[in-house]
Amino acid sequence: MPDFEVRISGSGGQGILLAGRILADALGHESLNVAQSQSYEPTSRGGLSRADLVASDAEVDYPLASDLDFLVILDEIATTASNDLLQQDSLVLVDSPLQDQCKLNGHEVRYLPISDSARALGDLRSTNMVALGALNSLADFCSQDKLLAAVARIAPAKLHEAASRAIRKGYSIAAAE
Repeated sequence: MPDFEVRISGSGGQGILLAGRILADALGHESLNVAQSQSYEPTSRGGLSRADLVASDAEVDYPLASDLDFLVILDEIATTASNDLLQQDSLVLVDSPLQDQCKLNGHEVRYLPISDSARALGDLRSTNMVALGALNSLADFCSQDKLLAAVARIAPAKLHEAASRAIRKGYSIAAAE
């Protein structure tokens, strides 16, 4: 896979940083070099939060995202925060309840029922993992098994089962899309 940049964005408390760490670990096990950065507002909940990854077969020469290939938007606060970094052919995944607030032209935009799917699983806090599963399904960064193995390595043990179930749900909503 050639060089690519990913941003997972939402609000504080949604597990954005954990999702970024899990994806970085999975990509590293694909023999990719990965630089990961994160940004969050000082409020513990509700402020803009994002996890960025720059991945390459070669050495990563600049560790910060500057031209996003993939963007995930999980909260209204993130709907316009990354527009300047999108490329013409960027794939943007948006939680479907944000469809009216997030209008992007000229990009491949997929509105998926990410939070609704997490809610249907009985755990709205797993929205981040549903999004991660959907993103990996559509982008094909690595196998589902490698992503689930990264969950086992990175996520707290008490979240393994719920996170794995949510990732599988993300795959299914992406496939249904």
